[in-house]
Amino acid sequence: MKVKELRDKNAGELGELKVKLARDLMNARFKNALGQFENQSLIKKMRRDVARINTILREKVS
Repeated sequence: MKVKELRDKNAGELGELKVKLARDLMNARFKNALGQFENQSLIKKMRRDVARINTILREKVS
């Protein structure tokens, strides 16, 4: 997800998106552990997206 797109959203939308991505990341980790997940680089991208959202949320609150 692009940083510009994230910065245009308000804190509530970012919070909802963070919860959704965290849930998707958890499911991807479970599938990876079971050997059902083919694209392991997607896990890295999801982790970075969650980190970006956390950073932008921290900036907006301050």
